[in-house]
Amino acid sequence: MAIDRYIAICHPLRYATILTNGRLAKLGLMGLIRAVSYTLPMPLLLSKLPFCANHMIPNTYCEYMSVAKISCGDITVNKVYGLVAVILVIGCDMMVIGLSYTLILMAVLQISSKKAHHKALNTCIAHICVILVSYSSCLFSNLMHRYGQGMSPPIHIIMSNVYFIIPPTLNPVIYGLKTKELREKVGKHICKR
Repeated sequence: MAIDRYIAICHPLRYATILTNGRLAKLGLMGLIRAVSYTLPMPLLLSKLPFCANHMIPNTYCEYMSVAKISCGDITVNKVYGLVAVILVIGCDMMVIGLSYTLILMAVLQISSKKAHHKALNTCIAHICVILVSYSSCLFSNLMHRYGQGMSPPIHIIMSNVYFIIPPTLNPVIYGLKTKELREKVGKHICKR
């Protein structure tokens, strides 16, 4: 989305010639390769672990570190891989998104029209809010699985589910608040109380 926003704001007249079907297919293939290269080592590393009597995952979903923790073997490699992979994925994403929005901001500041400034920044701010909600909850969930051993199991389960509940719930709200009618209705509803 960051690349799409960059091209739509910085090169709107050349949008269709820059984002051709071939380029979109290449971007999709890059995304698929990235997802497979991030995800494939996880089951391979888990398959090498010995599992004893406990086969019950103390979580509501089958998460990589939850499965590794029920192993009776050494999971140091799994912990290191999980942490490095998350940092690399989030780090690479943040670099590309940061570069994209830096270029967008530079392009928007060169526009003379205040209305165009507002429209471009309004679109970007909503996208940045969605990114921050998604990535911060992902990072929080991953770090909690690795370093939250002192937490009670129910709290751990509730907090790890935040990653799956909060971003999809807030996405329509964040994008919906861009519309004037919805902002007015939400403002009236909040002011009543």
